[in-house]
Amino acid sequence: MSKIAWSALALAAICAGPAFSQTTTPSQTTTPSTVTPSVATPTTPPPAGAPVAGANSFTEAQARTRIEDQGYTNVTGLMKDSQSIWRGTAMKSGSSMAVSLDYQGNVVGTAAAKP
Repeated sequence: MSKIAWSALALAAICAGPAFSQTTTPSQTTTPSTVTPSVATPTTPPPAGAPVAGANSFTEAQARTRIEDQGYTNVTGLMKDSQSIWRGTAMKSGSSMAVSLDYQGNVVGTAAAKP
């Protein structure tokens, strides 16, 4: 082999050594049941304890759309409360519901109190 080929082979071996010696250590072990997504999706149910208080950056229009995307209609009275949770009323399956949307996008509906 020529000197150039041997030099290239030696250089590759020296440079590759540190890359192969690196290992990663998981920071913590999680199972699917303990992982809470940072943002809710239409296919994930709200976690226990939702709605979650936190800095909410949704606009009123975005909050209304998120709630409607979960099957609610006639969304009215949306107001952001002191915990930054959007709250209002809406209809679902023919019933009036109190609805809320937290900063993670979790939509929670509860039966509205009857007058």
